[in-house]
Amino acid sequence: MTSRLDNAREVITRAITAWLQQEGLEALKDRIEVDVPTEEGHGDLTSSICLRIAKEAKKAPRLLAQDMASSLASNLRDLVTEVEAAGPGFLNFTLSTAWLAQVVNDIRVQGSDYGHSDWGQGQRVLIEFVSANPTGPLVIVSGRAAAVGDSLARIFNANGFRADREFYVNNAGNQILKLGQAIYLRIKELHGEPTLSWPEGVYPGEYVIDVAKQFLQAHPNFTVPEPSDSVYEELGQFGANYLRQVQENVLRHFGVEFDHWTYEKDLRDQKAPEAIVARLESLGFVKEEDGAKWFVSTQFGDDKDRVLVKSDGSYTYFVPDAAYHAQKFERGYDWVIDLLGPDHHGYIGRMRALVQALGFPQDHLEIMIIQLVRLVRDNEVVRMSKRGGQFVTLEDLIEEVGVDPARYFFLERAPNTPMDFDLGLAELKSNENPVYYIQYAAARIHSVLRQWRQSHQEPFTWNPALLSAPLERRLLFVLARFPDVLKRAAIDRAPQYLPKYLTELAGAFHSFYRQHRILEEDPALSMARIALSEATLIVISSGLQYLGISVPESM
Repeated sequence: MTSRLDNAREVITRAITAWLQQEGLEALKDRIEVDVPTEEGHGDLTSSICLRIAKEAKKAPRLLAQDMASSLASNLRDLVTEVEAAGPGFLNFTLSTAWLAQVVNDIRVQGSDYGHSDWGQGQRVLIEFVSANPTGPLVIVSGRAAAVGDSLARIFNANGFRADREFYVNNAGNQILKLGQAIYLRIKELHGEPTLSWPEGVYPGEYVIDVAKQFLQAHPNFTVPEPSDSVYEELGQFGANYLRQVQENVLRHFGVEFDHWTYEKDLRDQKAPEAIVARLESLGFVKEEDGAKWFVSTQFGDDKDRVLVKSDGSYTYFVPDAAYHAQKFERGYDWVIDLLGPDHHGYIGRMRALVQALGFPQDHLEIMIIQLVRLVRDNEVVRMSKRGGQFVTLEDLIEEVGVDPARYFFLERAPNTPMDFDLGLAELKSNENPVYYIQYAAARIHSVLRQWRQSHQEPFTWNPALLSAPLERRLLFVLARFPDVLKRAAIDRAPQYLPKYLTELAGAFHSFYRQHRILEEDPALSMARIALSEATLIVISSGLQYLGISVPESM
């Protein structure tokens, strides 16, 4: 669906193209760009075409803009009320308020589909995120990744992609043995044998006591055997499965559902690591050195070659990851996006090298680094853990502030920047809290609509020309920008654009609401403002839905 602003861009572009043809400059039409200005006061749309073609036109950009502005103003009179030559040679266009008011009809007709585009053309996208080790509860940086990944999937789907969410479970290797050993020691404690000292690398967290109790409940006749790797493997797999289920439950409460759960153990059982090494060898991208096998990833831009098989014959962690990524593309995904923690920067070069070596488009693997989160209150770091002070869990955070503030605050900042999560602000039930501010705008509109429906049963008709006040016009223009924001969030992989936009939209509505009575004595004006309010509610509701945040009807 073409948005109202896209339609305006097309009309203005055609008018500029016609002017270029008239001046014998048609060859320069590819330089035309018409955008929303980054600052207020520069029209609704702006173009730098005069700056781009001044050399070929042999005229100063400012004079060129003045000539073009006078011509365009007459040709665009049905769309714009002013074409201004500004600054060193910009063209600023002020859209007709009556034309802009038609965005209300667009929104009310399209409903929750308003803002959708077919930009993705049905391409399949796999977003892998969270993928926390199944050896403990989810920590708060996992919550940030969960909010970002889930929101990205929603945004991609609104833009014509088919996006799937996937969680990769690292349920194999030494970490599972370490978890099993921790469960073993906790079981012995439950049988009256305290652990005097914990072996290095074994998980001492109190949450392991819960896992041990769950194991004993599932195995009431269990007798504690002598310690061995096979015992640790059995206990570790039980613990990993149990903790994975706990993680899934917390994520579901957080509003995140995964389409696929992929397990490292399954890949190993299917001999996928052996297959990927053999495949790289057959392609000539493996060398042997010092008794080990190396992937020559430097041939594909990596900073150093990577060990695949160590001299003792065991695989490095890179091998199952390589097999997993090959499988992602082989499942038919056009784009693969990984959301990884801040300790994975070195992972980017080697995985892109692998993808290229296997013949897949290198730029179709994207790796986003999700940076760390600090909890703060009154500008001081807060230690909030209820599990021994070693970490803060996502579950703890949700219990403290709620799902909506947690998701909003995680999504408010660019994911690749470290963030301070302000607990005090997140807990506020006032307009100082940005998520409350946005939700309160929706609740206000619901309240107004309830009042209207209680006293009006007649057919609803309204006149867009009545929405002419400055604050009404400002609200109309913000509504018209929503498709741009939603599409740009997909293009830039930037869900943080939506919180900023929704704050602006809520602010525009609150200002309009304070200045103008919606339920006016004049029925025609009331219906126009009711229509504007309904359109605003639809966009706020859609925007919050893409963030995974609820839309309360009262507050």
